Amino acid sequence: MAKPTNQAAHTQPETLPLAALRRQKGLSLHQIADSTKISIRWLQAIEQGDFAKLPGGVYSTNYLRQYARIIDFDEHELLRYYYRRTGIEPPGQPAAEPERKPVSRLFRSPLAAFRL
Repeated sequence: MAKPTNQAAHTQPETLPLAALRRQKGLSLHQIADSTKISIRWLQAIEQGDFAKLPGGVYSTNYLRQYARIIDFDEHELLRYYYRRTGIEPPGQPAAEPERKPVSRLFRSPLAAFRL
């Protein structure tokens, strides 16, 4: 008996029409690069959804936000797409600090006794 295949694994990944939207606005990659100071190769990577070519971290998310604003695309949608494609966990609320137990004054510092 043949194993069932996973159709989703064989389909082309979802892409966004970023380049088409940019062209509809009458913008070239050179114009966006001049305006944002983002390298053309990184702008091309954004349009192609090839996020592995971006520098990473806050640089990538900042570049995505700037690009989305210039072409009047929803930056939150572009960021969701980025996180989905890369598998990176989007930043959330800061984690609560673990509860700290009070430390006895005697054990705070071995030098504390000499500060008298």
